Amino acid sequence: MQKEKVVIIGSGPAGLTAALYTARANLSPVVIAGPQFGGQVSLTHEIENYPGFTGGTGPDLAETMRKQAESFGARIDMDVVLSVDLTHGSPFTVKTGNSEYQAESLIVTSGASPRLLNIPGEVEYTGRGVSYCGTCDGFFFRNKHIVVIGGGDSAVKESIFLTKFATQVDIIHRRDSLRAESALQDRARANDRIHYIWNTVTEEVNGEDGKVKSVRLRNIVTGEIQDYKTDGVFVFIGHDPNNGLFSGQLDMDEHGYVITDKMMRTNIDGVFAAGEIQDSIWKQVATSVGQGCAAAMATEQWLSSRESGIPEVPEVKAALEAEASPINR
Repeated sequence: MQKEKVVIIGSGPAGLTAALYTARANLSPVVIAGPQFGGQVSLTHEIENYPGFTGGTGPDLAETMRKQAESFGARIDMDVVLSVDLTHGSPFTVKTGNSEYQAESLIVTSGASPRLLNIPGEVEYTGRGVSYCGTCDGFFFRNKHIVVIGGGDSAVKESIFLTKFATQVDIIHRRDSLRAESALQDRARANDRIHYIWNTVTEEVNGEDGKVKSVRLRNIVTGEIQDYKTDGVFVFIGHDPNNGLFSGQLDMDEHGYVITDKMMRTNIDGVFAAGEIQDSIWKQVATSVGQGCAAAMATEQWLSSRESGIPEVPEVKAALEAEASPINR
């Protein structure tokens, strides 16, 4: 069993940022990469909205973050976590496919995964016309015709955003009315670039030369099938936080997101969380980076307090007092 000061679960922007900051604090963190190094960002074909990163792919950004963290002493374990035992407090036991760690502190950055349609062509064209993030990829569909699949708040909100780029956005929904809140529906109806295809499901994504060209649609009322031309497919049918390892151990909200306070602390002392495992709102590289930074700094403060025997360092104490103030309740 390897004894470590800090173990980070997940290698997306939050995890790699936490690795950078804890490494710079001479804590020699271990990052357990998980099934997809880089997390969701590795599925993004191009990134142009992360400050200072003026062009390149999601994998490029993840690799740059990795090299920077490693240059300060972070270690990347290209393995998958099989189990985590938090029941006895620190140190925590983390088992992977090839190793077992005893971690004095733990930073959870396992992220969330977009729900897939699970239809032919979807995975093949992900990053090449199929996307799960309008903010990330909308810019690349300027003057294009795209479809959005879904009918909830995210689908409608992203459709409105995508009209800044696309000439036409078709919302494909399996029902004859949207589930989104009324205010969003009103904004969508007022936008002449948004059109609707009701009572319809998408059964296949088709492409040519590595790019999406059409989707196969089926009307669930009439049974009619058509190949509908489009330049892009945006899927917004929800996200699922990757929380299976922590079920029954970490407190979660009704949607399965890990609950943290302003210090990125979970309900278990010594366990912190950052990124989309605890962020159900923003879901951006930049916000995940900020959360990873905060979690790392809070972890370093927590470890220092344990070693010194001083319960709280001034910065943490001030933050906790501010949080406890009635004005912030």
